[in-house]
Amino acid sequence: FFEKNMEKKTGKTFFKNDDINSELLTKKKKNSFKNIGMGLKAPLEAINNNYFDKKCPFRGLISIRGRILRGTVISTKMKRSVIIRRDYLHWISKYKRFEKRHKNIPCHCSPCFRVQEGDLVTIGQCRPLSKTIRFNVLRIDKQISKIQSKNLNV
Repeated sequence: FFEKNMEKKTGKTFFKNDDINSELLTKKKKNSFKNIGMGLKAPLEAINNNYFDKKCPFRGLISIRGRILRGTVISTKMKRSVIIRRDYLHWISKYKRFEKRHKNIPCHCSPCFRVQEGDLVTIGQCRPLSKTIRFNVLRIDKQISKIQSKNLNV
């Protein structure tokens, strides 16, 4: 019994279950994508490419509901995840002035997006995808070019 389970183990902390993946693929066609609503169109890579990401809002099993936010990408070091920075002003009534504050929001980035640091993106709230991730990238509003990113780093 123990030897059979050792053969099935894939090196991760869980056993790979091929039955679940086959069920997901039979429920949805491989090349199908869905309209997530809110006037957002599916990107061309989500329509044309043949990838499978169950956390993708366009081809996966995730529904977008709740808040829709915009922010700047500050980190792309994780696999299929990015960190978004949102800057805002907070009113201090004692001094009758604003102070700058920010929040960092981790969110899932589907393989259909090519996101770089400095890009302005729209993110939407979804169910919890991991311990910290509750948002999904929906659209890249403004891409920073490679020339601009080199100038910023110098």
